[in-house]
Amino acid sequence: MHKRYEIRVSGDGDLAGFLTKLVAAKVKVLSLSVVDGVARFRTDRHGLKVIRSNRRRYRLKVKMSNAGIESGAKGIFTSNLFLIVCLIPFVASLFLWTVEVESDRPEVVERIDQKLEKDSIVPLRLLASIPDEGEIRRQLMLDDPSLSWVRFRRVGTSLTVIPMLSPLATNEIEAEGPPSDLIARTGGVITRFELKKGERVSHVHQTVKKGDVLATGVLVQGDKTAVVGADGAVYADYWVEYSFSLPQIIGYRLQGQETVEFSFNFPWQPQEEKWSPKSFIQTERHANEKTGQLELSEGMEETVIIPLLKNKFLSESLSKAIIQDEKVLHVSFDNDKVSGTVLFLINDNIAVKRPISRGE
Repeated sequence: MHKRYEIRVSGDGDLAGFLTKLVAAKVKVLSLSVVDGVARFRTDRHGLKVIRSNRRRYRLKVKMSNAGIESGAKGIFTSNLFLIVCLIPFVASLFLWTVEVESDRPEVVERIDQKLEKDSIVPLRLLASIPDEGEIRRQLMLDDPSLSWVRFRRVGTSLTVIPMLSPLATNEIEAEGPPSDLIARTGGVITRFELKKGERVSHVHQTVKKGDVLATGVLVQGDKTAVVGADGAVYADYWVEYSFSLPQIIGYRLQGQETVEFSFNFPWQPQEEKWSPKSFIQTERHANEKTGQLELSEGMEETVIIPLLKNKFLSESLSKAIIQDEKVLHVSFDNDKVSGTVLFLINDNIAVKRPISRGE
């Protein structure tokens, strides 16, 4: 705050020399007026000291009074109030203000809210004291087996928890069929067995062809024979020839940059609802969706076409197939179409059941 002082100078001394001395000493003189030999003006603390030290020298009488606080833009930006107003958003940005859980299942939202509250991940907590996202995810997934993953989105002072649920396990018991052997539905090189029952006939790293017995459901021990049936999975690597035809110009949609707007609501401003710490800072998010077209051309086989075909192939398969490798046999660009053939090295379960005949 810059204080100002009202100065009244009177007497039979050298008023002109006194004012000249103030100017020479770089004293701030504001609103100077001289009427009937009496000078009135305003000055600051520095000017007050110079006036006190020189008034007797010029044989003048000086009357001083407090003029209050300096007004105007400079007074606003140098005031304590302005400092406090600037400090409030900075201090507020150090705290977590909103915690939200995005899920279409209310029971999941309630469970995660309770867990977050138990771990003190609540509004008005310092951002620096919040555990790492990996630690929060680990705790949530340990307490809730139905979660397959937990995503986090943190924008400013807002934290959004997005739980991803595991596929619902079916409790239906498969109807027991006749005892069966496990045979290969296609040729390949065996990589591992996951048998529930039965006995291996083939072994890991063995090359089998379509129809070969992988596991038998007939157990023989000495002179005793038991028909229990074989069940489970046998995984193998095998090549699949995949033919494709794509349009040369592919349309796509891409989510644009998200814009977040912050607004501050002070307690003394009119509010539509009851004021709370959460309503102090309001955020609005805007995201634009961009659309475009991509023209496939020669040289994009490895960077664009192969990844597209992988996603397409895996989306068409209902199994747990994994693509190990790929080889491009041929690709042609003709009549606004891109067609060709690709070899995929697949690792998948090749075992299928074949009922055991009565003769066996």
